[in-house]
Amino acid sequence: MPFAGKGANVIDGVSKLAVKDTKDAKKKDSKPQPTEKDLLRAAMTGVMERKLFIIPSFKIYGGVAGFFDFGPPGCAVKQNITQLWRQHFILEENMLEVECPAVTPEMVLKASGHVDRFTDFMVTDAVTHDCHRADHLLKAALEAVKADDKQTPEKKDEVEGLLRRIDELDAQQLGAALTAYEVTAPETKNAISAPFNFNLMFRTSIGPKGDLTGFLRPETAQGIFVNFKDLLYYNGGKLPFAAAQIGQSYRNEISPRAGLLRVREFTQAEIEHFVDPEDKNHPKFSSVEDLQPLLYSRALQKDTSKQPEAMSLKAAVSQRVIANETLAYFIGRTYLFLVQVGINPQRLRFRQHLDNEMAHYAEDCWDAEIDSTYGWVECVGLADRSAFDLRAHSEASKQPLQAYTAYDKPRDVDKLVAKINKQAIGKTFKKDGKPLLEALEGMKEELKDDKGPLACARDSFSREGKHSISAGGRAFEVTPEMLEIREETQKESGKRFIPSVIEPSFGIGRILYCMFEHAYYQRESSEEKTVFRFQPAVAPLKAAVFPLVQSKDLDEVARRISTKLRRAGLANTVDTTGTTIGKRYARTDELGIPFAITVDRDTLEGAMQGSVTVRERDSTSQVRVPEDDVADLLRRLCSGDMGWADAQQKYPAQAAPSE
Repeated sequence: MPFAGKGANVIDGVSKLAVKDTKDAKKKDSKPQPTEKDLLRAAMTGVMERKLFIIPSFKIYGGVAGFFDFGPPGCAVKQNITQLWRQHFILEENMLEVECPAVTPEMVLKASGHVDRFTDFMVTDAVTHDCHRADHLLKAALEAVKADDKQTPEKKDEVEGLLRRIDELDAQQLGAALTAYEVTAPETKNAISAPFNFNLMFRTSIGPKGDLTGFLRPETAQGIFVNFKDLLYYNGGKLPFAAAQIGQSYRNEISPRAGLLRVREFTQAEIEHFVDPEDKNHPKFSSVEDLQPLLYSRALQKDTSKQPEAMSLKAAVSQRVIANETLAYFIGRTYLFLVQVGINPQRLRFRQHLDNEMAHYAEDCWDAEIDSTYGWVECVGLADRSAFDLRAHSEASKQPLQAYTAYDKPRDVDKLVAKINKQAIGKTFKKDGKPLLEALEGMKEELKDDKGPLACARDSFSREGKHSISAGGRAFEVTPEMLEIREETQKESGKRFIPSVIEPSFGIGRILYCMFEHAYYQRESSEEKTVFRFQPAVAPLKAAVFPLVQSKDLDEVARRISTKLRRAGLANTVDTTGTTIGKRYARTDELGIPFAITVDRDTLEGAMQGSVTVRERDSTSQVRVPEDDVADLLRRLCSGDMGWADAQQKYPAQAAPSE
């Protein structure tokens, strides 16, 4: 048996013929041939490593899975993307940017739920004890069955149904499916253990005594939530407002694969937009309402014959496909950002979470997914998380993380109000009742319709005559004698409430990798030449400056132009190696440099004295430009203020030398 552990024998949706069907589908003695996508990925990754966009970390020691260094050009591209993100979101939306520690005390992540629930199911190789992520192994097996032309339509439908539900399987169901499809360890084909939970956080100790447990943060968001009170004060006590953070996060992935897509340390850029739960309209929604990104709604996903559809955000909100304007606004802004950095809009979709994928507290969730050689990759999560995070930290810290909004005129408000009988509590619990009293002090009143702790306690009193409240690590049975709950109508001039949170969360490394794939191609020629079609704004260097031939006079002009470009804020390089111009162009194309400036004899003398040629990477066309215009021209081309077609209209064409 390939499954060497305990597990259920059956699972909903998996027939008893699964084992037989899987045996027929497998070719155990032959290695699968690389696909066209595999070959493309291998070629591109080879260029990325050769040109030092990325470097496997600790390479001279054999490397460690899940860690990559960014070399000089990779670091520049990543920095350009994060700077564009800061401009596009933080500056445009007047967000409050913060920077918080990566080391986080256990109490913070206990309140957020990460200590108890930030887990994946893991299995181990029964012989080598290598670790694998259980759902990934099952998914690979199901995809193989799905791709097998010999399988019946009924079997493929069964597999498709299981694939859609794979994220909601518990340990027993996952184990049963692994058994049914005879899943083994991928490299060794050995049997695997039963699935078990593995927490993905890196544990550490804080301080020399080691008595304060901490973790490397699994996300940047918690630092924003715990600072909400101060940020609200900084913002003048007004909602809505947004806070943002760019920084490193850490997840101890079970078996990191897929290059930059699944790593153990990565850069996140996260936004927490705090808003009144009763007013999720956005004042700038009209600026994006006509955008028509590809939306893969819940309804479309439930019908396997349907594909994502282009739909205006205005229609999506009015038809309740997207829950509210604020969430739709950030979907629109995310779409514009991803296209701006070079993602092909036809290979970008926004997929809505199915009901079984969403947390119980979430109002609506969407993922920006980008098509790659690995399939559709989740690169941005956009979620309406309601008030869950602030409520959790408020309860754990005993600090009220609330906002206040004044009404236009006083209103009558129906509330549940608690009266605590300290004498009855002391009589029953003695000194042990102190944590209970502290907990009750934090729930003295609530809106009648909130269905909060008081409403829950009142319902328990009416059903059972008692209610259990957890406090100080134990459960207390509270009676109506100890806690009197009554309804009151109060006249109020405003309301205090816990804000809802709309959270866009960006994985910078994943976006960067997909951008590389979308930018990569090879020129059609007898000698294949690799090109990265980067947008000028994200390219590692904006220009390369070449003297056409080795000459002291030409070198001097090239360096003078390079200095002017740097002073204009344009990163560039000067290549005076004297190799053929074609080889130098090829080197710049491999780095994705959008423009090449050539200094030739005509620059020094003749009718075109004082001018140089500027070559555009993708078209390879050239124009003749006065030296004094070059820096401003490239600045406008790189900022998007001018397109290459505009430059061709303004300046005379230049015949290109042989490449």
